[in-house]
Amino acid sequence: MRRLPPLTAIEAFVHVARLGSVKAAAEELALSSPALSRRVQALERFLGRNLFERRHQAMVLSSDGEMLLNRIAPALDALTLAIDATSGDTEVLRLRLGVLPLFASQRLIGRLPELREKHPELHIDIDTAAHALSRLGEGVDAAIVLAREVDVSLYSRRIDRDFAAAIGSRSMLEGRYPITGPEDLARTTIFLHRDMPEVFSSWREAMGLSDLEPAAVDHFDSGQLMLEAAAQGLGVAFMLQGHLDGAHDARLVNLFDSQKIESPYSYWFACRRPALSNRAVRLFHDWLFSSVSTI
Repeated sequence: MRRLPPLTAIEAFVHVARLGSVKAAAEELALSSPALSRRVQALERFLGRNLFERRHQAMVLSSDGEMLLNRIAPALDALTLAIDATSGDTEVLRLRLGVLPLFASQRLIGRLPELREKHPELHIDIDTAAHALSRLGEGVDAAIVLAREVDVSLYSRRIDRDFAAAIGSRSMLEGRYPITGPEDLARTTIFLHRDMPEVFSSWREAMGLSDLEPAAVDHFDSGQLMLEAAAQGLGVAFMLQGHLDGAHDARLVNLFDSQKIESPYSYWFACRRPALSNRAVRLFHDWLFSSVSTI
């Protein structure tokens, strides 16, 4: 059997990766910061590569660190489950999750049976109210949000990357005044979501059409309603390609499918850094990035 690094070094690495701070991880493990740093450094020497980018008062996973965390975290959680089962610790775990309704309906609910089978002790209270990030620790334990980036004071991890999509009714491609190019948006209403207010601006800049102005802009706080309004031919919804794919609605189409413009907005998982020591948060986090994330 190949020699393995000390379990204490692996434990130190995982805690620093999840909390983003040597100090916070040291407090969690009841160690001094220098002692914890030595354990992480021992693991890096064993592997022969840097697992973190050292920044002022923060430790950010390198690409090698991300890869290692994704590979070993499920094994560590399985070890924890085995110990819990042996010790008779089978209490119900509850996670309060803030999540956008469209993500929940398109990408989460259908996969929860897999999570339930893997972790039957984990139960999730789903909260679709707005401003989930501001309610972390005061109503929700963790959140899945749509954003350009997340405040560095929080633990966050990008779930996916996607393209911006101009989603409209197929009927817009036909008729007396069909949409044949981006310039035709000048006579069309566009829809923007409150969580993606600059997606159209970014899209038109990338298209080299900085002067393009739509006939009107309507704002929504519901992705599902945006898609339905677009399907009814009321306007063009600027969303993500994944939103269109997940809708499975034959009435809808990306009007400019050949244009692959990366969206500045992505889905992110976020929580307060100490929340990663909460087992319910940790189990959901690791499952999310092994089963749902596309990165």
